Amino acid sequence: MKNLVINCGSSSIKYQFIDMADESVLAKGLVERIGIKGSVITHKVNGKKYVTETPMEDHKKAIKLVLDALLNDEYGVIKNIDEISAVGHRIVHGGEKYSSSALIDDDVMKSIEECVSLAPLHNPAHIIGINACRELMPKAPMVAVFDTAFHQTMPDYAYMYAIPNEYYKKYKIRKYGFHGTSHKYVSRTAAEFVGRNVEDLKMVVCHMGNGASITAVQNGESVDTSMGFTPLGGLVMGTRSGDMDPAVVTFLMEKLNISASEVNTILNKKSGIEGLSEISSDMRDIKKGNYVDKDPKAILAYSVFNYKVKQFIGSYTAIMNGLDCLVFTGGIGENSFENRREICKNMEYLGIKIDDAKNDATMGVPMDISAEGSKVRVLVIPTNEELMIARDTKDIVSKLK
Repeated sequence: MKNLVINCGSSSIKYQFIDMADESVLAKGLVERIGIKGSVITHKVNGKKYVTETPMEDHKKAIKLVLDALLNDEYGVIKNIDEISAVGHRIVHGGEKYSSSALIDDDVMKSIEECVSLAPLHNPAHIIGINACRELMPKAPMVAVFDTAFHQTMPDYAYMYAIPNEYYKKYKIRKYGFHGTSHKYVSRTAAEFVGRNVEDLKMVVCHMGNGASITAVQNGESVDTSMGFTPLGGLVMGTRSGDMDPAVVTFLMEKLNISASEVNTILNKKSGIEGLSEISSDMRDIKKGNYVDKDPKAILAYSVFNYKVKQFIGSYTAIMNGLDCLVFTGGIGENSFENRREICKNMEYLGIKIDDAKNDATMGVPMDISAEGSKVRVLVIPTNEELMIARDTKDIVSKLK
């Protein structure tokens, strides 16, 4: 079985083509600037990169170019479109209905459409991508893999907000959580790495990148997560504020005489690391040039980020009544030994202690960075959301035969 994984954004498509026999990536790539001047597809095979700049008026044209790349006489990896066994689609929001991935049919499409108001920047693009794939690959079964699904195991006291209940009933306002595909993959990979069943472990998984979230995983299930009704909540992120007093919203509207939409833009696109540092939204930029040693605003941004992560680790350890594994993943989690060191500092009381030499030597593979005698296993596990999507797709499609 060879599965194509598609992740559609409003003007981009990320994709991977995976041979499920050995889970090897046959090809992968990125389509950018769909519907915008300068459209380009970057296709990668065996470490080589093939870049083609060509007009793409819509997602159907973009996906057609992805298929053309897979079939290309020079660098293609299949001879016939029928070699694509199935297509797995990343879907940001599945609402309350889906606690697992699902074979796409008319009912699933309707549910994705119903969640457009909950994910207006993402779900419309997913719908366009699915429809384009259905038209271009009518024989291939399609599977929806929801970012929100893994978190549907949260108890009501973890996901409900203390606002009038009628707003939950009418508008489904509650905590949903995101990055679920990553948290699911990483928690299972971490359990396998330490040689234990995920059902027997209490974990805190820290997915730290430009977007960041933390999940308490108990007995293999999400019992709480930092992101909320939208991906704005929880940790401080690249350009997102994370948790704060909600009265800040109305205060800014009144003081600046701006609309709700304008406040939303400030909190989503002008806040976080960028807003605090006034340097960049990228943690790498904050750390380079010794900014974190000499620039007060960079030091503040760096410190606030690490403090918030530490805060969630402590609270999630409390709700699970203990901790077996602390896991770091994502761009910052996997690559920044400095952030991991600061986050784990002075947490011996929770049984968390890292070995600085191991921490500094991480190499993009699963690693145990725990110090000798640490009661908690501290791990660095590279995430692979595309592989998780391909696996879920395989599991669902295999049952059709």
